[in-house]
Amino acid sequence: MLCKCFFLLLMFCGLLTDLIKCQTLEVVTDNELLDLCRSENQVVALFTLKDCEKCKKYEETLTQIREELVDSLNAWVVKVEGSNLVHIYNPAKEPALVMFRHGVPLLIPESEAVNDEFLIDMLLNNRDPIVKELNDNSFEHLTQASTGATTGDWFIKFYSSDSIECQRLQARWETVGAKLKNRVNVARINRYIGGSITARRFSISQSPTFILLRRGVMYTYTSSDYTIESFLKFVEEDYKFTVKGQVPQPKSTFDDFVHMCFDVLRENPLAWKLGLTVLSVILLCLAALKKTSKSSEYKSKKKSTKTSSKKSK
Repeated sequence: MLCKCFFLLLMFCGLLTDLIKCQTLEVVTDNELLDLCRSENQVVALFTLKDCEKCKKYEETLTQIREELVDSLNAWVVKVEGSNLVHIYNPAKEPALVMFRHGVPLLIPESEAVNDEFLIDMLLNNRDPIVKELNDNSFEHLTQASTGATTGDWFIKFYSSDSIECQRLQARWETVGAKLKNRVNVARINRYIGGSITARRFSISQSPTFILLRRGVMYTYTSSDYTIESFLKFVEEDYKFTVKGQVPQPKSTFDDFVHMCFDVLRENPLAWKLGLTVLSVILLCLAALKKTSKSSEYKSKKKSTKTSSKKSK
C-alpha cells in the first residue's frame, strides 16, 4: 500500500513538473539562441528583463499560445533575459518579441504581442520571410517600373551590407512586409552587391534609402523616422504629400559607366586627388620628353648643318 502511494506521488510530481514547464518559457543564452536560429526553421524568442511588468505581459501572452506554435509550426519558443542582441532587432529594446523564419527576423508589434488572438494569427500567417530580394537582373522584370508597374505598388529599401542601420532595420522591414501583405510588394536590393546598376539608375547615394513605386510614379521616403508605424503611414497616406518623381529609365552601358566613375570619385575623394596627381605627373613627364626630343632634334639639325658647311668648303 505504501509503495502504491509512493508511486502515485511520483506520478503526480511528474505531471505537476510537466504542467509547470508548459506554463513557463525555456530560458536560453545569446549563443544558444544564435545556434537555434542556424539549425531550426522556426524560432520565437522573447527578449525580456527581470522585474519588468510589460515583459511579464508579453510572456503571459506567449505562454498561452506556446503549445499551438509547437504543434502548428514545430517552433522553438524561448526567452532571453538581458540579451546583448536585442538592439539588433528592436531599437526600443526589451520587451521585444521576434520570430526567426529560417534565420530571418520578424519583429512583432506590441499590439499583437499582448493579444493572444492577434499574436497567433500574425505568427501563423508569416511563417516564411515576406520581403522580396531584388537584384539588377530581376528588378525591372518584377517591378515593371519603367512600363507602369502592372505588378502593383512596390516599397523598396536600398541597403548595403556594411551599414549597421540597415542590419538593424531587417526585422522591422519584415514587419512592414507582413503588415502590407497582399496590398503592396515590399522588397530590398543591395546597392553594392548585385544591385549597383539599379542604384545608379535611381541615383541612390546612401544606405538605407526607401522609394515607393506607385502607378508609374516614384515617391522617396525622406523621414529619418525608421519605425514600423512611420513606414506604414507613408505608404498609406503620407506619400500624397511627397513630391512626385519620374521613374528613371534604365541607363545605357556608356551612361552607367560614366555614372559609376562619378560615384567612385564622389565616394572616394582621395581617389580623384590621387588620380589628378598621377595625371599631372604623366603630363609633366610627357612635356619633359617632348622638350628633350625637340632639343635633341635641334642639336641634330645644327650638327648636320655644320657638317654640310664643312663639306661645301
